[in-house]
Amino acid sequence: MGRRRQGEPENGRTVAEASEQVVSESRTDRLRIRAAWMYFVEQMTQNEIADVLGVGRVTIVRMLAEARARNEVKITIESELLEIVRLERALERTFGLQQALVAPLTDPKADPIPAIAAKTGMFLSDAMKSGMRVGVGWGVTLFNTLPFISAKSLTDFSVISLLGGVGVARRVNPAEFAWRFAQIFQGDGYLMPTPAVVDSVETKIALVERCGLQEIFAMADALDAVLLSVGGIASATTFSRGGFLKEADREALLARGAVGDLLFHFYDRKGDLVDHPVNSHVMSVDVDRLRKAPIRILTSGGEEKTDALLGAMNLIAPTILITDEESARRMLAGHAS
Repeated sequence: MGRRRQGEPENGRTVAEASEQVVSESRTDRLRIRAAWMYFVEQMTQNEIADVLGVGRVTIVRMLAEARARNEVKITIESELLEIVRLERALERTFGLQQALVAPLTDPKADPIPAIAAKTGMFLSDAMKSGMRVGVGWGVTLFNTLPFISAKSLTDFSVISLLGGVGVARRVNPAEFAWRFAQIFQGDGYLMPTPAVVDSVETKIALVERCGLQEIFAMADALDAVLLSVGGIASATTFSRGGFLKEADREALLARGAVGDLLFHFYDRKGDLVDHPVNSHVMSVDVDRLRKAPIRILTSGGEEKTDALLGAMNLIAPTILITDEESARRMLAGHAS
């Protein structure tokens, strides 16, 4: 018997098709466990669960029956996903989210970015649809989602970079991320060809009014979704390396209560923008525009970002939060304190 060549069908399926089936089964398992948790633990009705999960009531009935048949439901729900689902539901209730996605960690001290990036990439693979206009931020977490997003061709799909460029050339750059994200879905990419921060409000106004940026800001008024991450103020390393923030400015922001930044907008733990010139000199779409998008995806995590994430819950009011399990626990504890 000859050897099967790479890429040839195996039992009627290609390797890629087999991989897609595994991913699909994993998502189905997760949805079934969420439904069982809501029904048996939270005592929600089948209609209420259907509304939350965005599926029909008949699907909920079928999933609950399958959960019982698999012995996943006895006195408690027996699954390795139990603690993750509990954290997700606690985040959803506490912060008024439509959906929380929590990535498990093999070690509480592990770098959470790879896990969060993988979880985000898989979510985006399903969430992005033809006809959408998506505004995107930047950062290490977002850049690391790219390998986990399943490429597909979407029609009438647009990606708008919400921030000007950084001065130091590197792969973690707003323009680079927006362009590559658009390419994954064979969509159109719209970039903001300016520095991330300018020297004055007058310069900012001039760039917007005289250099063709009105189109970008106008598009930002009608976004279907925004994809964002937050940065912590403890180091503000990316911001500093770009040459935009002096140590004296960082200390001044800290003194005024800043806990993090979203698109270089610095804010406090209550989600209010701090009183500092940098917030009026930044070349990025303002928070009020971002909050108009019906889908607001925030993906971030790490111990140094706990306060930044808590502040962002009020600042941007995300509809979707993607984080890791340790960050989820810290957020819940921090909100309660």
